[in-house]
Amino acid sequence: MTALTDMGLVVVGAAGRMGQMLIRTIHGTEGVTLAGAIEHGGSPHLGRDAGELAGVGKLSVTITDDPLPAFAKADGVLDFTQPAATVQFAGYAAQARIVHVIGTTGCSAEDDAAIAAAARHATIVKSGNMSLGVNLLAALVEQAARALDPADFDVEILEMHHRMKVDAPSGTALLLGEAAAKGRGIALADSSVRSRDGHTGARAAGTIGFATLRGGSVVGEHAVILAGTGERIALSHHAEDRGIFARGAVKAALWGRGRKPGLYSMKDVLGL
Repeated sequence: MTALTDMGLVVVGAAGRMGQMLIRTIHGTEGVTLAGAIEHGGSPHLGRDAGELAGVGKLSVTITDDPLPAFAKADGVLDFTQPAATVQFAGYAAQARIVHVIGTTGCSAEDDAAIAAAARHATIVKSGNMSLGVNLLAALVEQAARALDPADFDVEILEMHHRMKVDAPSGTALLLGEAAAKGRGIALADSSVRSRDGHTGARAAGTIGFATLRGGSVVGEHAVILAGTGERIALSHHAEDRGIFARGAVKAALWGRGRKPGLYSMKDVLGL
């Protein structure tokens, strides 16, 4: 383990856009240091210095495809990868009994169950979005949904991301949907509408609708619309820089250090 004043963090998916942003953020943040950088087998970046790849200069941390040695000597791992990989990393974090910050989206119910099982031994912070603004937005959405009668106000969630995003709706959109559902005291799984096509009939009262847009280089835009008769309320968030997610992830890791194993969210980290 590293010294108490310096939390050693492993970045998985280190060569991706988010991975490089995480490395730059760790490099520029007091109290943390890069303890490992992991990529999938066959990546053309294996063997490279992680700092040089991320544009911050040599850090003497080589990108490797073997996470176990890195996890064993680290205090935490930052993970914005894919669901199957995240489940595997959660198991490794549980073995090493370290903090696992998960920003991966698109997890199935089975994936979430495996992550929850790993949280018996690892301190896991999992969120569909790591930014302060989005989590504050979710708190406002919950409050608004609780205050407005479902018979009078319909909830629609609109999101747009870059053309390379592979899951829909986004993890953030689902986080906001869960907030609206919680405010109304209902289960999102029983009330969400993910697509509309053809002759759909009138909108069912009390449902929570999702609309997904993809294109260009959009980092992330989300709006929750509460539409009533003669009036409409829109609560929105625009992400302009992936750095907000990286800073939130590092904040979550520092928050989780020394805490009991368990499954936490950014609401816990931010005291919301």
